[in-house]
Amino acid sequence: MTTDLTEYGPWAVIAGGSEGVGEAFAHRLAAAGLNLVLVARKEGPLRATAEAVRAVHGVEVEALALDLLLPDALDRIRGVTDGREVGLLVYNAGANTYGHEFVTCDLERTREVLDLNVTRQLELTHHYGAAMKDRGRGGLLLVGSLAGYVGQPEISVYAAAKAFARVFAEGLWSELQPYGVHVLHLVLGVTRTPAMERAGLRLDLPGLAVDEPDAVVEAGLTHLPQGPVLVMPGNDQLVLARGGLDRAKLVTRAAEGHRRLVGGS
Repeated sequence: MTTDLTEYGPWAVIAGGSEGVGEAFAHRLAAAGLNLVLVARKEGPLRATAEAVRAVHGVEVEALALDLLLPDALDRIRGVTDGREVGLLVYNAGANTYGHEFVTCDLERTREVLDLNVTRQLELTHHYGAAMKDRGRGGLLLVGSLAGYVGQPEISVYAAAKAFARVFAEGLWSELQPYGVHVLHLVLGVTRTPAMERAGLRLDLPGLAVDEPDAVVEAGLTHLPQGPVLVMPGNDQLVLARGGLDRAKLVTRAAEGHRRLVGGS
């Protein structure tokens, strides 16, 4: 089933919208008629994507070259979006910026991993989610990673940040569901993107399931109305081994238990 994306308009913000999965989101949303604000650190790929989306789909596109690690990043993005109705936030900016054994790591660089994957995501979700709740519609799509299902050496903080993002999205889904705001944590496995290729990952290993950005985007947008978590098909067995798949049922049961404990109905 194809989701009617017009309910998430007229504007969408894509953080990490210059290439790979972000670029695929830009084209898919623009094809549905949504205007876009694309935010990314690298100005060259960002401008190229913005120009291509305008030329192909004829929508309005604002391109903001911005390092999301800057403490005033939200204010800079609001400088572009205030006065525009943002019906969808796609947070696709959570890359691993630093890998190292934790006890000998550079703590400042570790904090940057948390700022990008946790702090900035919370700030943007808080700002745009509040307006969506007031309007009674909208979507928050937070792109995650299988790394968030198990601790791993040298990326322990990154994996923990992804776990945080998933659990946060589950709680947010439960809170916003009664107000018509859709929340989805989209869990990616190995995906063919320029970032993966630059990292030198071996995507040609026998038996390795590799997703294409267009397939990731279609799966995420189709599942967005259901929430709260979608693991890209093909990774099911890995996730089952790391804690289970039916997150909606689990979160709903936990919410009911919490309400009983605090005396709610």
